[in-house]
Amino acid sequence: MKIKILEKNGNEIKFSVEGLTPGFANALRRIMMTEIPTMAIEFVDFKKNGSVLPDEILANRIGQIPLTFDKKAYDLPNECKCEGKGCSRCQIELVLKKKGPCVVYAEDLKSSAKDVKPVFEKIPIIELFEGEELQFEAIAQLGLGKDHAKWQSAIVGYNYDGGNFVFNVESVSGLPTEEIVTTAAEVLEKKMNEFGKDLGKVK
Repeated sequence: MKIKILEKNGNEIKFSVEGLTPGFANALRRIMMTEIPTMAIEFVDFKKNGSVLPDEILANRIGQIPLTFDKKAYDLPNECKCEGKGCSRCQIELVLKKKGPCVVYAEDLKSSAKDVKPVFEKIPIIELFEGEELQFEAIAQLGLGKDHAKWQSAIVGYNYDGGNFVFNVESVSGLPTEEIVTTAAEVLEKKMNEFGKDLGKVK
């Protein structure tokens, strides 16, 4: 198997892989999109919402904001020592308090952890008019894209070109594209090893 980087620009990378089967190429693509842990807001507790949008719509918007994070500092809730009850290893608190008239942006979120913040500061959340207020507390945690789209790590496509599979990967999370690719390869290798062990038990 030969891998060659063709292009690399910001949050996008293009590379070719020689020696892959279509099945492996598709498995790698799915893992890059849906099985790499990323950080996103899961719970929102509204203290005040005087905007024109109901809590449910706002919560959905807020959950779609990608967040940066140090992957060594956090665990998936179901893998945390607290058993998902909530601790500094699996939950981060963010708060927001704004009064109109103004446009509320992702950068207005104040995080309890320095490494957890919006990837893109100018994502608009809502426009508040005169006399309208928005105040909430939110909890962010790691998750997987296969459980909800807000945890999708990347947009991935590939095509077959002269014996090689050419992948285009764009990060839509707080992770560098190189890390997404290498982590996906590690996950795929682990899956194959586990499959091999399970297959060996079959008589």
